[in-house]
Amino acid sequence: MTPRTVLNRSLLALAGLVLLGGGLLILFAGLGLYRRHGLAPPADWPLTAADDVLLGSADRARWSSQGWWWWPAVIAILALVALLALWWLLAQLRRRRPGALPVGSTPPQEGVELRDRALSDAIASEAGALPGVARAVVRITGRPAHPRTQVRLTLTPRAAPGAVLDTLCEGPLRTAHRSTGRPDMSTEVRLRVARHKPHRAE
Repeated sequence: MTPRTVLNRSLLALAGLVLLGGGLLILFAGLGLYRRHGLAPPADWPLTAADDVLLGSADRARWSSQGWWWWPAVIAILALVALLALWWLLAQLRRRRPGALPVGSTPPQEGVELRDRALSDAIASEAGALPGVARAVVRITGRPAHPRTQVRLTLTPRAAPGAVLDTLCEGPLRTAHRSTGRPDMSTEVRLRVARHKPHRAE
């Protein structure tokens, strides 16, 4: 699970809990469940009856006495929060992965598709088995019409980056391009060397 996925799920869970709590609070008050079932809400608990309001006259007068800037500042903050929430929602709706790639001849045959995750897993499995490669991570991004392959390889300390790159291009990447019928698929490869203890010459 990527850090982006963890952040998104955490924000969704937090927003869900806040909305659920607020909804239950309003529901209990609107239906008069406290009175019907003889429940005693905590002291200073908001919205305990159907005719209650979130901010009473005394509260509004007290906050208004803070100065002319108070309510404009509150409205500006709420508007900013709403805009940030809208921006975040649109960012989630914007697909960053193609989902399914049409494969086959040119033009591709209708109904013949390959899931981007299946393709990335296949490339990563084949690339991870190459000599000098300790770990391989592959992602397919972009649109279905213009997919992009991102490859991150962790090399062993004694691996030759040039040789590994040539083997990667002639092996897993060429196989992927041939199997999808996309010889011009854009590819980005990043290489790093696994951490190791320095060698001392005596």
